[in-house]
Amino acid sequence: MRSVPPEELEKYSSAVTLSDMEIFVFPELLYALLLANIMSPLIWKWRDNPWFAKIDRMSPRKKIDRLKQYIIDHYEFNLDLDTWGLTDQQTEMNRFTPFMDAKTISASNALFGYEGDKHYFDQDIRRHFGLEKYNSTVIPYWKTETVEAMDAFVRREGYRTGAGECVSLSTLYAAALFIVCGVPLEDIFLMATPLHSQNFVAVGDGVLTNNRRIVTKNMWFNGTELTDKAQRALRHEQITMVLNNTGYVHCVYPEYTMEPAHYERFQRKIGEYLSTEITFEILANFLRQNSRFQKCFQICHDFHGKKRWITAERAYAYEHSAPYKIGDSTRGQMLEEIDNDEFYCEPIPGRICLPKLEEFFKNNPIQHYDADSMAELGKKLECNSSGKNEMLAELAKFVHLEPEFPRLAGRLRVQASDAGNKTSRPWKKLEIIPGMNREEIIAYVESMREDNRSADLAFYALRDLSRTDWAPFLKAALERNPVCIAGTADLTDDSLVQILKNMPDESIYDGPRLAQPDEVWNYRTGDGIEKAILLANVWRKRHPEEKIEISIRPDRAELHLGNHTIGFTSSKGIGTQLTLQCILEKPNDTH
Repeated sequence: MRSVPPEELEKYSSAVTLSDMEIFVFPELLYALLLANIMSPLIWKWRDNPWFAKIDRMSPRKKIDRLKQYIIDHYEFNLDLDTWGLTDQQTEMNRFTPFMDAKTISASNALFGYEGDKHYFDQDIRRHFGLEKYNSTVIPYWKTETVEAMDAFVRREGYRTGAGECVSLSTLYAAALFIVCGVPLEDIFLMATPLHSQNFVAVGDGVLTNNRRIVTKNMWFNGTELTDKAQRALRHEQITMVLNNTGYVHCVYPEYTMEPAHYERFQRKIGEYLSTEITFEILANFLRQNSRFQKCFQICHDFHGKKRWITAERAYAYEHSAPYKIGDSTRGQMLEEIDNDEFYCEPIPGRICLPKLEEFFKNNPIQHYDADSMAELGKKLECNSSGKNEMLAELAKFVHLEPEFPRLAGRLRVQASDAGNKTSRPWKKLEIIPGMNREEIIAYVESMREDNRSADLAFYALRDLSRTDWAPFLKAALERNPVCIAGTADLTDDSLVQILKNMPDESIYDGPRLAQPDEVWNYRTGDGIEKAILLANVWRKRHPEEKIEISIRPDRAELHLGNHTIGFTSSKGIGTQLTLQCILEKPNDTH
């Protein structure tokens, strides 16, 4: 394996910690995490679960629905401040300004001044995330979890399942879509915005994964509160980056690595997903989401041979507690269940009878871009209590969204012929296809490390110390693991050592893969090597003047602290000698 040069140490150590900020600055890390999850044995075990029996016989949509329910049942969304601890703006700026200027960072990241989605800033984002008790420069790490770290949440108090934040869930979904559902990687587009991460899956009409759930095209236009929340990122934020197995496009960097045909296909497919005709059902869905326009409408209804009328507001209120919808064939059933005293015996003056518009829309769907047909619709929407033009404008926004994509115009395509470029290694398409087994994929990704930066970084995200330089792992361990330091602050040195010795000796990672110190502390379990590195991290903070060495044998890890040695049992089968005093420059690696 190659030693990571000093100028790349920040990027490669970021592949270990995988904070949201690190992924924004180094976009290759997002795909590296996806590859790490694909190479992990854990998601491959899902295929043996009875829940996925006969999945190969299911339609693509049914496969994705099956996967969605499994993820909902087994993972929670988690974004608390305690999990991975806190850092501060200046520390992070100092890390990243060699790669991206401070102004760009501030304009693109919520905790450095970005205000793209006014929803959060109207309610005070720092209060929303529990940061108001700290000074204004303190920010959370918000590290992205590997599938192992997600599954290990069951070890934490208060969690009954695995958990993870939005980037963790998006890469989990993407890996599972490939492994379990057989969706080709070129059809899975990872998307990040300053406040969110999700995937667009180019299957059928398209599917958006959103945290634990999925949003189909029909769901996108159903007008429910849940869908409104799912739309927030694409409606209000710049898309920071888009990736698939051919590369990435990033909103900041002038070069891109994704094949242009793939990016054009992505834009076309998601554009079709985000646009629909205006039908009666779509109008009814629009009114569900935009309740201020409901005051223009009433529902007329025949009941026991007599006509009766109800305000749209009252009718929509009943949708919340019934499986019926105003815009489809179940409307009559819903109206029959509403108490009779909610209805009027005469039409309500100044209101449009919504069901009468069904005849207008019958066999006559309207396109938002057709000015003549929109004008005709406008005549039907004349109302005393609201502006027709405002309603039409909002309806057009409801049925058609053009996200703010990173643009290719004027950007430089990084070609394989750019091999002499020292600052940007080319991205060669990853030809990983459904049907390959895990061992074949690992061997293939290994073979691509010289040609694809994400393939190389994937082994650092995988935490495989048998295939990587130790320096990035240790730099991350000693610089970006504040939780174990804060959590042990009230313990004496002897008490801390005893707690570590009493912890189970089981790592959350298999084979020669290692957890970071905060993972060991959060989940209260770890192999001896992991415990030794955790202790070294805390000791370095408490006793910065002391020389620290770690000796690692296949069955034991020893921490040499001045005149005494502390040993832990290891089953990792790794052997090396590390001197932490100089580890950030170059470890004394003998394995």
